[in-house]
Amino acid sequence: MSKRILFISWQAAMGHVTRDLAIAKELHRIDAEIDISWLANPLSAKSIREAGETLLPEADRVADPNLDGLEALSDFSLDLMKYVKKVKETRVKNVQLLQQVNDSYDFDLIVGDEIYEIVIALAEKQLRLRSPVVIIEDFIGHQAMDKNLKIRLGVYLYMRKWVKAVRDTSRDVTHLFVGEPEDVENKRLGFMLPNKRTFARNHYRFLGYIVRFDPTEYKDKTKIRAKLGYGSEPLVICATGGTGAGRELLELCGKAYPILKEKISDLRMVCVCGELFGLNRPELPFEVELHDYIPNIYEHYAACDLAVVVGGGTTTIELTALRKRFLFFPLENQFDQQIYVADRIARHGAGIRMEYRRTTPELLARAITENIGKEVGSKPIPIDGAKKAAQIIAELLSGNR
Repeated sequence: MSKRILFISWQAAMGHVTRDLAIAKELHRIDAEIDISWLANPLSAKSIREAGETLLPEADRVADPNLDGLEALSDFSLDLMKYVKKVKETRVKNVQLLQQVNDSYDFDLIVGDEIYEIVIALAEKQLRLRSPVVIIEDFIGHQAMDKNLKIRLGVYLYMRKWVKAVRDTSRDVTHLFVGEPEDVENKRLGFMLPNKRTFARNHYRFLGYIVRFDPTEYKDKTKIRAKLGYGSEPLVICATGGTGAGRELLELCGKAYPILKEKISDLRMVCVCGELFGLNRPELPFEVELHDYIPNIYEHYAACDLAVVVGGGTTTIELTALRKRFLFFPLENQFDQQIYVADRIARHGAGIRMEYRRTTPELLARAITENIGKEVGSKPIPIDGAKKAAQIIAELLSGNR
């Protein structure tokens, strides 16, 4: 009899479903009879359908955290208090939905991407599941990026709750970390709380990085450019990473474009924004190409001479794996981009960090001019995380914890 997996990919941002689908692909390679059903937010659901995967009918009832994020974003900054208030109701609804799904279907395993609310609900006995759970994560420990004492206290209390939840559910929940031990800060989670790296080593299994392609297949830039319809002109790709953050960055790139054209007359700039921009599209010069969505955007990264991106985890890892020169702008007040992603990029000697509020069109044009087409000296990174995750999940399905 085939094993059944429920895969939950309702976390905001498209980088999550990207790696989830990479893991699912490896699971199908291990055992073609593994049956995977999905719960996902609307944007992720689109990618899941395109990949030929199966969504549960209940996926239509998933509360969408992307919408919460949009309401908390302003001027390239995340309002943490507003986001927490918005997402609280969303998480409660999704926990209730999972309970209903659990009561209606039989699954051998539940796999979820950053399903923190599920782990906490299990620990607090607010949710009862019949099958073990796997959670995929890429940072350990929330951090307050604000001096507001209420925010700092709230983050600390949440971390106390999280540490207790991980310990209390250790028999039923397996934690997979996308990255290496060095990506976890060697410092405490908070006052009287454990060291982050020690906590991770004790409770998590490290995967390395999840990349959905083989970088060796994209070394021939001329070949990939021909495939995508690009010529030999200098090419800059400016991308937000998938959802709603980064409109302001694309407009900054647009303002830098005429300055760049004075020095690089045949420059081609392609901007890619998230599908959640809707009618509020970025204002760009006529000559700059704008796309709401490009499938397999990593191919365009492989073809470019430089990328300018929001500092998201998946985008920056793909560019690092391709060994491409890139400028990245961590979203302000977004702790994982400001701290964890930025530190990881620095450790690998990959991209060049920029600060949105301190970058004028002239400064951006200068940074692009100084770095476009330059070789990257960073070393290759471990990119078999999807395969490792699939192997661990397959072992759990067979009863080997």
